[in-house]
Amino acid sequence: MKVLVTGNAGFIGFHVALRLLGRGDDVVGCDVVNDYYDVALKEARLALVAENARKAGRAYDFVRADLADPDAVAALFATHRFDRVIHLAAQAGVRHSLVDPRSYVTSNLVGFANVIEACRRAGTPHLTYASTSSVYGANTVMPLSERQGVDHPLQFYAATKRANELMAHSYSHFAGLPTTGLRFFTVYGPWGRPDMALFKFTRAMLEGKPIPVYNNGNHVRSFTYVDDVVDGLIRASDQIATGNPAWDGNAPDPSTSKAPFRVLNIGNPAGVRLNDYIEALEEALGRKAERELLPLQVGDVPDTVADVGALDRAVGFHPTTPVQEGVARFVAWYRSFYGV
Repeated sequence: MKVLVTGNAGFIGFHVALRLLGRGDDVVGCDVVNDYYDVALKEARLALVAENARKAGRAYDFVRADLADPDAVAALFATHRFDRVIHLAAQAGVRHSLVDPRSYVTSNLVGFANVIEACRRAGTPHLTYASTSSVYGANTVMPLSERQGVDHPLQFYAATKRANELMAHSYSHFAGLPTTGLRFFTVYGPWGRPDMALFKFTRAMLEGKPIPVYNNGNHVRSFTYVDDVVDGLIRASDQIATGNPAWDGNAPDPSTSKAPFRVLNIGNPAGVRLNDYIEALEEALGRKAERELLPLQVGDVPDTVADVGALDRAVGFHPTTPVQEGVARFVAWYRSFYGV
């Protein structure tokens, strides 16, 4: 297949492109490569994808473009006909949305609108896009299920991702465009984002600095290794969404529809306390962390644990990487990449 991967220079998009090329697909990557975090890291990812494509003998094109530009998106879809679109490009970061919400409007709303409209016009067989566990917001019933309502987001980032889900449903309904939204739960691993906890903790500990531990380290997350996420994502992309014939408007299931639409959690169903996550990092680094215990951050939630039964039933999703192993792999990559 020929697959468009937006956000190709990003953490998950980079890994998805590598996996698709490795199994024999042709990939078109698209990314604006902004400076939200280290551009050199993004360029290194892109170089590795291109190198792997050459070794595999697969077609790989990279388009440096802003998806908020409708002309750039139209040109991308005019040049290529895609069998699948995997839309991962977005302005990331929960807390950054508290200080720069306009960038989320541009990337997450305008960019998404341009991509989904291009998919409609091109007759794309299936659009798979990134949502987030942050849409669950004020919900406190664990594990978090797609059948729960998600009408109380706590950050603007989450609100834009929830808007993407609603936009997708409208296109699935009026245009018949098959769409799958995946709510990611705390993805980590090699080549990860410098603004995420594992990266920041590793850097600080190697420099002998204290690490900020919010909520005294007692909150729980579905820490999910990136290879497991990529496996589930590609399986979901391969399986085109269909309508749910049992869907009932009198008791509407928010995760499906009579239209070819679905929203699925993707994460590790085994929740892990942040303190245990830090202990795995201490073991991998061979040194103890100096912990600065702090209250819960504004816009954060105490726990997010994923119910992934729907994704398992749909595509056989079974995350297999223990946190200790995944953290150790990240540390090995970090030491190698930065020469520490």
